[in-house]
Amino acid sequence: MGARAWKFRIYPSKSQEKCLEQHLYGCKELWNQLLEYTKNCHEETGKFPTRRQLYLQTKGTPVFSQVAQNVADRLFKSIRGMMLKKKAGKIAGFPRFKPIERMKSLTYPQFGFKLDRRINLSGIGSIPIKKHREIEGNVKTLTVKRMPSGKWFAVFTSEVEGMQAPKKQSSAMGMDLGIEHFAYLSDGESIENPRHLKAAEQRLKDARKHLSKKKKGSNNKRKARIKVAIVYEKLANRRRDFLHKTSRKLVEKYSFIAMENLNSAGMAKGFLAKSVLDCSWAEFAGMLHYKAEEAGCEVVLVEPAHTSQMCSNCGSVRKKSLAERWHRCACGASMHRDLNAAKNILNRATLGHRESNASGKETSTRRWASVFYERGSSAL
Repeated sequence: MGARAWKFRIYPSKSQEKCLEQHLYGCKELWNQLLEYTKNCHEETGKFPTRRQLYLQTKGTPVFSQVAQNVADRLFKSIRGMMLKKKAGKIAGFPRFKPIERMKSLTYPQFGFKLDRRINLSGIGSIPIKKHREIEGNVKTLTVKRMPSGKWFAVFTSEVEGMQAPKKQSSAMGMDLGIEHFAYLSDGESIENPRHLKAAEQRLKDARKHLSKKKKGSNNKRKARIKVAIVYEKLANRRRDFLHKTSRKLVEKYSFIAMENLNSAGMAKGFLAKSVLDCSWAEFAGMLHYKAEEAGCEVVLVEPAHTSQMCSNCGSVRKKSLAERWHRCACGASMHRDLNAAKNILNRATLGHRESNASGKETSTRRWASVFYERGSSAL
């Protein structure tokens, strides 16, 4: 049994959109009230309220009861996550009061909605939906989300049986993720980096410049802000479309895929931060893993240290600068630097090799995939 998310565009009327915005405003007010109650409770007793106590505070609110309880759940999980991080010695901030701009969705965790040709929401009515495919499994929750561009989406979460397909027999491949090429494969094939951010940079610059000239609080300012959001949304859609198509092609072609366990967050703090974030390696790894489970493919992460410095032919290590893009070794090996790294990654992922991580234990990719499902990104 596995979880799957399904994302569909919905088209509320003007009156329904106003009603949805009122529900979001009610959720925002409820969040702030519960947060104030939590702070007062901690100051008086030294303890945070339980989930049940938060549920009791949601009674009498204008928001649908299930949606109101979900707001309480979000706050309870935020506080619990903060406490766990602090116990682990990590930096964690206390949940903040929210303006309406930060309340972007409302969730029906059990009931209050019905899906047929249209979607029926309790207290809102029947809304047209673009249901471009059938939902598999038993629907458990619904999240109605408003994008910064003004578009509305419905994200359903369902439980699906038998998601993991039997393993197929095909070729194995090591993959080196990079910036010059998005990926270099151990069989010599390379995937070009589309550089979506660079392509949209001028449009972003023009839209933000147009926004900066508008008077604060004016209607023109609101319209200009929506235009900026639309440019960002198109950029994200193009990037996600590329990642989905690339990951699908790889799992259909190969039965075993090895890749580096990269610290994307750490790499995003360097001088190549913009390029690293544009590649979205962590999101790509999550897509690759859940697609691999459905296609009968295996994805393995390996230790990334020295994959570019080590010779894939003889195993000798020689330090190279980032500017050195061609690998040459005294043993006679001569190939592109990223191809050499891809071969080393495949060697490490194979059983019997040093630093192998092919033991079948849970990897970071699997955790990325679980987060990906919860956020509903797989539904695109």
